[in-house]
Amino acid sequence: MNVYGNRITRLIEEFTKLPGIGGKSAQRLAFYIINQPLAKAEALSDAILDAKRNVVHCSVCCSLTDSDPCVICSNESRNRHVIMVVEDPRDLAAYERTNNFKGLYHVLHGALSPMNGVGPNDLKLKELLGRIDKDGAQELIIATNPNVEGEATAMYIRNLIKPLGVKVTRIAHGVPVGGDLEYVDEVTLSRALEGRRDM
Repeated sequence: MNVYGNRITRLIEEFTKLPGIGGKSAQRLAFYIINQPLAKAEALSDAILDAKRNVVHCSVCCSLTDSDPCVICSNESRNRHVIMVVEDPRDLAAYERTNNFKGLYHVLHGALSPMNGVGPNDLKLKELLGRIDKDGAQELIIATNPNVEGEATAMYIRNLIKPLGVKVTRIAHGVPVGGDLEYVDEVTLSRALEGRRDM
């Protein structure tokens, strides 16, 4: 039974199509928007449409941007000989928040996952190879997620890049700051041990 009417029900249904939004959350969002002044709903709608129409992939790093090349790739003070490979633009943003990495990035837009039908041609690997050749990269830092897909992607990229004579490194994985060792899984503890460094 359609208790809210067609328009509210449609709005709720559209929200449920978003990742991580279930029926209750969709209903909350729909009622929040309905109860806002029209100007706020229009501002949200305009922001969505503007982003959809004007956000593109950077022609250099393949991240999402509204200027091409993006602000990172067009920044001349960045180290152009070091490229960090990440799965997603959100991963790039996470590293930028640290203010520690001064090189460039390359966004794959996913990870290898044969079970989900994602193969090498579905990732931005051709673009990466083109950059390495064109820009003269000296080091490639692979910063894919520490899961099965991320590890498979890292190994694939390493095997692809190593013959080119470029140094390939992998970010360290280990115990999170503030974590208690007794609660950390065995794989993470093993990685932390392998990635140990001098003090």
